[in-house]
Amino acid sequence: MNPEHYPRRILLCVSGLSPQIVTETLYALTVTGKSRFVPTEIHLLTTADGADRARLTLLSEEPGWFQRLRREHGLPDIRFTLDHIHILRDGEGRLLCDIRSVADNEAIADAITAKVRELTADPDSAIHASIAGGRKTMGFYLGYALSLFGRPQDRLSHVLVSSPFESNPNFFYPARVERVIFATSPDQRPLDASSATVTLADIPFVRLRDGLQESLLHAGASFGDAVRQAQRNLAAPSLTLDVATCQVRCGETVLRLTPISFAWLAWFARRALEGLPPLHWKRIGPAEIEAFLAEHRAALNDPLADGDHPLIANRRREGIGKDFFEERTSKLKRELIRVLGNRSTLNYTVQRQGTTRLAGYALDLTPDQIRFSGLEEE
Repeated sequence: MNPEHYPRRILLCVSGLSPQIVTETLYALTVTGKSRFVPTEIHLLTTADGADRARLTLLSEEPGWFQRLRREHGLPDIRFTLDHIHILRDGEGRLLCDIRSVADNEAIADAITAKVRELTADPDSAIHASIAGGRKTMGFYLGYALSLFGRPQDRLSHVLVSSPFESNPNFFYPARVERVIFATSPDQRPLDASSATVTLADIPFVRLRDGLQESLLHAGASFGDAVRQAQRNLAAPSLTLDVATCQVRCGETVLRLTPISFAWLAWFARRALEGLPPLHWKRIGPAEIEAFLAEHRAALNDPLADGDHPLIANRRREGIGKDFFEERTSKLKRELIRVLGNRSTLNYTVQRQGTTRLAGYALDLTPDQIRFSGLEEE
């Protein structure tokens, strides 16, 4: 999980009219940081005005502060070009010069979320995100997006610059030797940039990625969609099963299962309601098999689905052995994960109870968290 061990290491920043946030953070990560993180590439999310400032101050031949920092401190090649400066747009697709309206805020939330989702989709990447630049909402959305999509190797920070260098448009990083810049108004006194102190404040954050459904990990879902799903996953577990439609409500999320997966879940839900012990395949007898088949007949919604139905006939003939038990448990879990995500699925799938060799399987739900009801009637 050490971010430095990943082949693709990304510094992701947001900025407004202070592009020096990039060089200040890069300096803190590579020169003074306790755990050195040398990016292989840098991405900057900013406004149209911010992009111009970044281009002129960081990527120009003169003053070219980004390459000057690299040369001065012996840093390796780092990919940071105009293509790595991403200009935020409003809801109509126009370049944003500033963030002034509710619609602008919603647009930048979606844009920042999309970029974080894109970069975290690469398993070979590690991201260090800085929330120090731009308007407060930009930093908030970047931090929140990393909380939604971040992985164990991703980090979040804020850069701290000592006074009087903080917010000084002439300061980009501490110089190795004396370099004179001038303070901002009103005194405009000369300052030595080599005496500045730049430190990085790591920001712990809660990682919610495992709780998101698979569709939210791909392009298209908005910031609001991801937040709503994360909020639903934080609700106390509760399971409602509708036999007539094979639908289940897990917390606040409704999904439809295949009949056999619904029957498998319903079988264990009935056992939990009745206070029956966890079940191991070596202890499944005729009574347990008939209980499962009753759930399967009901889920198939076919009055003729009895002994002549091939699936039911096979179970009566072969019983429920290890292979069938593990297959059904695995397939139910996969159907749930597609909608609920990994973390929430743990509340609603069949799990091993205990560590002994013959430990049984059950739902980790109490009877008051389970009910059978018609969802379409609610």
